[in-house]
Amino acid sequence: MGTAGKTFNAHVISATYHHKHVRLVAGDASDLRRGIGEILSRWGGLQMAVKNKWGGHDSLEKSQELAHHLFHLLSHPSNVITVDEIESFLHESLLLSFSTEMEDGSTEEVAEQLMILHEENCLHGSH
Repeated sequence: MGTAGKTFNAHVISATYHHKHVRLVAGDASDLRRGIGEILSRWGGLQMAVKNKWGGHDSLEKSQELAHHLFHLLSHPSNVITVDEIESFLHESLLLSFSTEMEDGSTEEVAEQLMILHEENCLHGSH
């Protein structure tokens, strides 16, 4: 039951999401990676999904893949991307990788933080 991947019960996070906004300045690729890692590590819903293995035994690897995909999405200053696209990417990734939907506003907040990080990376990358 559930191993075939055809049906699953989605985990829904609806608790209030409290997060301090951290202004991260990206100067190079390693700063961008670190910034993405910091934002994701502070995202309680994602950390809960990893800790409880909602994505299976490889939940940690799935969260690392998410960070990797976000890095590639955000690392090119020429990429024109919107906060809505980042939010959709996060939502889809959580649903597909962890069978999880966040209903606490955290996906939107994380997308906004990632967008700021992307914009800062673009500014510093254009020097």
